[in-house]
Amino acid sequence: MSSVDFEEAGNKLLKIKIEPGHDMELCIMLLECCNQERTYLRYYGHLGQRFCMINKVYRENFDKCFVQQYSMIHRLETHKLRNVAKFFAQLLATDALPWHVFAYIRLTEEDTTSSSRIFIKFLFQELAEHLGIRLLNERLNDPTMQQSFESILPKDNPKNTRFAINFFTSIGLGGLTENLRAYLKNMSRLIMQEQKPVSKSGESYTFSSDSESDLYSSNSSVTESDDRRRKRRKS
Repeated sequence: MSSVDFEEAGNKLLKIKIEPGHDMELCIMLLECCNQERTYLRYYGHLGQRFCMINKVYRENFDKCFVQQYSMIHRLETHKLRNVAKFFAQLLATDALPWHVFAYIRLTEEDTTSSSRIFIKFLFQELAEHLGIRLLNERLNDPTMQQSFESILPKDNPKNTRFAINFFTSIGLGGLTENLRAYLKNMSRLIMQEQKPVSKSGESYTFSSDSESDLYSSNSSVTESDDRRRKRRKS
């Protein structure tokens, strides 16, 4: 299918009168058609991109579709899973879909399954193919988007950070983990510093109020005893 095909198909679909609230059906239909293909066809990505650029309603709907597809990713066969991942990667690469959708993915050993890890693998490999490692890295390190990426590039504890590093390295995208590696190295240094024994510079002594009162009462007793002895001598 050529670019002319998708433009023609897009124009025909947009001419269909869709009742308000039924826009999602068009997005779901597009994804289902994409899933039926044995290999991914960018034709469907071009269609999705066109809809998103024309009307923000479709942009919001594909955002919801991303969440729905990821939540049920374990039900999809491998080729369907791959097609879905590549479809959304194409929308992300062209900014047809906002990158805050990454906040829906939590890349940890406990929060992922074999299916979801395959999905993430295809998603990022396709993004790297569209954008290149350098540009993809720049997007993931955008200071204004870190809140959306903190679950896909976790820094909440060393275990999750190491898992993310190993994952991206294993799929050939280790170049995306430079910041994670630097963070992990810095964390290890801080932990080692905290574990060093605190040197003792000296000792200090304190007296309790009870000790002080005992001391004072003892002095008082000694003074009273001395007074009695003096009186006896005079008498």
